Amino acid sequence: MGHDIRMPGAAIYEHYAILTAMLAPAFFLTATASLLMSANTRLARVIDRLRNILKELEDTSDPEYRGMLERRIEIQRQRSRLVLRGSQLLYAAISFFVGTSLTVAADSFAGYRIEYLPTVLAVLGVLSLFSASLYLARESTLAVKVIDEEMDHRYAIARMRKREEKLDQSAAADTPSKE
Repeated sequence: MGHDIRMPGAAIYEHYAILTAMLAPAFFLTATASLLMSANTRLARVIDRLRNILKELEDTSDPEYRGMLERRIEIQRQRSRLVLRGSQLLYAAISFFVGTSLTVAADSFAGYRIEYLPTVLAVLGVLSLFSASLYLARESTLAVKVIDEEMDHRYAIARMRKREEKLDQSAAADTPSKE
């Protein structure tokens, strides 16, 4: 009783090759979706920070402090535009990668007449992903710059208060007591 072991035909191999080609963009989709979630979180944080700065601006009358807050507002606006552009490019990348998978399938059904379209869509997806990464990297640089400026400002305020406390203590020690 022998088993009939047959090698699958070329059509089966072609079927798996097509499925494999359709799944390859899924790896890019995963990376893009991860970056998109991060970008959306960053945008929400920028907006929250901008609202806090606007509230501070409403509450202050010091012209020097207002100027500093207005500069911070402009930087937050730049950050939000960079994250928005990055997000838009990530959405485009997702569309290109999905389009790649769909055109691989359509190309197989059409008898391989679409030739270069899946490759072109994949390249456009990768370029969109790359461009988005550049926008998000620029935004990160601005975020660190803002944090550095805020730390420097708060440190200067702390040093100023410390000097004022010492002057107050020194003045209190020099004042004769009335006993």
